[in-house]
Amino acid sequence: MRIVISEFISLDGVVQAPGGAEEDPSGGFAHGGWSHPFFDPEVVGGSFNDSLSEAAALLFGRRTWQTMAAAWPERAGDPFADRMNAIEKYVVTDTLGDDDLTWNNTERISGEKFTARIQELRGTGDGDLLVMGSPTLVRSLLSEGLVDELRLVIMPVLLGGGKSIFPEDGGLRTLELVSAVTSGTGVQVCTYRPVAKA
Repeated sequence: MRIVISEFISLDGVVQAPGGAEEDPSGGFAHGGWSHPFFDPEVVGGSFNDSLSEAAALLFGRRTWQTMAAAWPERAGDPFADRMNAIEKYVVTDTLGDDDLTWNNTERISGEKFTARIQELRGTGDGDLLVMGSPTLVRSLLSEGLVDELRLVIMPVLLGGGKSIFPEDGGLRTLELVSAVTSGTGVQVCTYRPVAKA
């Protein structure tokens, strides 16, 4: 499976709480729901739908998994929600136990063993292992060189601070732009793939 990251992201690199104020107010973040004014069903919604349709499984960090697990099961009956609920899911966590994994088809991956397990999953099957949100996990995946594709839904807004997916380790990582689409709301959906080191 390919490891594919799909993120709503501001121009200044913030991915925190795009969906709502209650999603992740940690660190005093006050702009939850910032993506809504720029949502476009055709381009932005289409990108999200395409990512999910190509996914064989979903991978989350604990906080994002808990947010999703609280939202999606009650939306059953909608084709997109039904896909979210039915697909295989993995959550990287050392704080949730197996009894906490109430969202259908979820497997826990220990934080201390996550790199080996992700490499194992990456070497099996077709389709994508899709990561949405989960900035701490995405930073780790990028740091470890485990990302095959980065799909950034870049919103024309500056948030002045918040959680980012980008490592701050001084490492140089070159990406190739594979595709770019602009919506009528000014959103750029850009797909990047890492350039192999010579």
